[in-house]
Amino acid sequence: MSARRAGRAALFDVDGTLVDTNHLHVTTWWEAFRQAGHRVSTHAIHRSIGLGSTDLIEHLLGEDRDTDQDEQISSAHKALYGAYSDRLAPLDGAHDLLHALADRGWRNVLATSAGGRELDALRRAIDADEVIVGTASADDVADGKPAPDPVHRALELAEVAADDAVFVGDTVWDMQAAVRAGVRPVALLSGGIPRADLTEAGAEAVYRDPADLLARLDDSVFARLEER
Repeated sequence: MSARRAGRAALFDVDGTLVDTNHLHVTTWWEAFRQAGHRVSTHAIHRSIGLGSTDLIEHLLGEDRDTDQDEQISSAHKALYGAYSDRLAPLDGAHDLLHALADRGWRNVLATSAGGRELDALRRAIDADEVIVGTASADDVADGKPAPDPVHRALELAEVAADDAVFVGDTVWDMQAAVRAGVRPVALLSGGIPRADLTEAGAEAVYRDPADLLARLDDSVFARLEER
């Protein structure tokens, strides 16, 4: 692991946190399961968004499923979702929030289950590469969220310690990963997960969306860490 340097890091999930994609993922996963002969409720799929593909399939179909179908289901989802990749939209305030944090000296790092072309499309939607110092993607770690691996990798990229970082996400998996990594968890409601579930999973604060967090930045955990 590289040596730490003084500084603070703002770690961000992407789907449902910075880009408005969760319900698109629900629909395309639903269709991918349907094509493979599985009837999975959209509610159950929604609660699983944020897991990596293999973990999501196992979570929804169980360990005793026919694992030979996993690649077929995952590929179908990628193809269905990819049809909309050039139309992905950032959530309100996402671009400005990243810039505001960078202006305050925070190092922005993305920690996401997305990888490859999907991640490229998400970054294009955010349109803030100039203030993103790194990305910990599904391509970089053995285990995705809720394991702490993506958060640990993001900390390495930012070159800061866990107690100098905040993780912003929209799912219980994000909150659990942040807690396990020793990073302060902040949740957004923009992914559609209830406030109570996010709080129970460890969120220190909950905001409506990136714009709401940006508007209240001076009273947030970010401001409190800046005062240390």
